[in-house]
Amino acid sequence: MKQSLTLLGVVLVGVVVFAQQPAPNPEMAAALAKQAGIEKDAPRLQITEEILPLVVPGHTIGEAVGVAKNSKGHLFVFTRSGATGPAKGSTASQLFEFDPALKFVKQWGPDNYASSFAHTVRVDKDDNVWMVDEGSNMVVKFNPEGRAILVLGRKPEAIDYLERFTEEGHKDTETPPARPGVFNRPTDVTWDTEGNIFVADGYNNSRLTKMSKDGTWVGAVGERGAAPNQFNTPHGITNDAKGNIYVADRGNRRVQVFDPMMKPVRIITGMGAPWSVCTTPGPTQYLYSGDGNGKIYKMSLDGKLLGWGQSGLGHGQSGCLVHELHCESETVVYKGDCSTWTVAKMTIKGGGTSSQ
Repeated sequence: MKQSLTLLGVVLVGVVVFAQQPAPNPEMAAALAKQAGIEKDAPRLQITEEILPLVVPGHTIGEAVGVAKNSKGHLFVFTRSGATGPAKGSTASQLFEFDPALKFVKQWGPDNYASSFAHTVRVDKDDNVWMVDEGSNMVVKFNPEGRAILVLGRKPEAIDYLERFTEEGHKDTETPPARPGVFNRPTDVTWDTEGNIFVADGYNNSRLTKMSKDGTWVGAVGERGAAPNQFNTPHGITNDAKGNIYVADRGNRRVQVFDPMMKPVRIITGMGAPWSVCTTPGPTQYLYSGDGNGKIYKMSLDGKLLGWGQSGLGHGQSGCLVHELHCESETVVYKGDCSTWTVAKMTIKGGGTSSQ
């Protein structure tokens, strides 16, 4: 077998069978080559990675797709774990809280109707905890005491699923038209300075949605595509101190920035395929982005690449090494990793920081 081929080994009854991986199309090959050139000329970040020893008694943490912290230093981890529930099949969403010493505190919203297939967790300025569940098409807001106080979106009824797809023989292969108040595989949530809610919606609807702080539908922008104001898997979202909204447009390898009225501000490139984004606190803010292969990019808010580094080395995995980022400070960023079922604390130095 020629070494120039990319091979995938599959073991079948003691026999190794090799299949050639498809080569990237010309457009993707050009994008990858361009990104390699950008990284070659950019400063390297120094990343020290600490895998957190998180333990839930009597339980195994699954894919740690979501990670966030509140003002008291408590860590929230949204995992694809669990084995029972009202979803189509079994539930794969559990939200866990750990104290500053990483001791398990409690599970949030156990057995709730929106727990289907976890995607991200965020904590707002008032320490409310928000879970975004891709499988149920729902976003749930918990108050700091753990009570659900706002539910956005709607999960398809189980009986409708049974009647349409089991008894009538229909196939769930079409994406319904996007409509107000209903998500289709949402991915992330953030807010502006007035508390208005913005949801990246997501794999199928390919849009940015806005609701008032009480959940009233305001509007949406976007559809699937590669032009400005279009998205190809908006996979993450964050804000800055001015209330601007940063959408990780993963499939288009860019971050699109909107003002609180959802008017376009700028498009940021140079960070590979962004799986997750977060902005740092403090008077000078930075944008961190991470891709599925573990690369971390530090950007100025106006879009300049300040540095990049590689995380996830030595884990024996590739893909989904970064699923969600939480920016604690300019130099400390937490990473939820769904490939290795871990949460990592990353201490980052270099890359044109204001303090180093």
